[in-house]
Amino acid sequence: MTRYIPSRNYLWAGAGAFALAGVSGLIAWSWTPAALPMGLFLASAGLLIFLALRPRVEIDQDALLIGKRVILWEEIRRVDRSGWISPLVLYLTLEDGKRVILIFPGDLDSSNSLLRHIRRHSREALIDGVPYRKFWGNEAPAVERRTLPSPKYQLLRPDDEAEVERLFHQLKTAGHLDPKNTPDEK
Repeated sequence: MTRYIPSRNYLWAGAGAFALAGVSGLIAWSWTPAALPMGLFLASAGLLIFLALRPRVEIDQDALLIGKRVILWEEIRRVDRSGWISPLVLYLTLEDGKRVILIFPGDLDSSNSLLRHIRRHSREALIDGVPYRKFWGNEAPAVERRTLPSPKYQLLRPDDEAEVERLFHQLKTAGHLDPKNTPDEK
């Protein structure tokens, strides 16, 4: 079982936005235009705290668990990704036609990992409109693929290559490359 827990950064950012809304509210007592940033900070704080309090997502061998909700892998018919990766927003269409919106506020790595796990386990589903087998490349190829010959790279310049050939022939005929050992070397 793999467990994905929402990032606590959203909670801290929400608390920071709430504090900034308080400061803007204090300023708004004496200067009315400061009420606009206060409202924007409050909306941001609400959204960030909503994301921080999202339930954990667990990947089990048999099911996807979102908080206390259990969705069997066989029930998932479509996995559609929105443009959002962090936070991850997925649309899961179940076999009875219901659509579940999965919002996971994690960091980029955990969001990509969760997306990959959900795609991998949803064997009966269309993944972004593409059948599972075709998406993962498990389809049998219609035409047998040709294998291309491996490329040959020239490692030596032509004059160096000629020198290597000359040394190779000398080694082949004499049995060694060095001149005869002198008696003092022994």
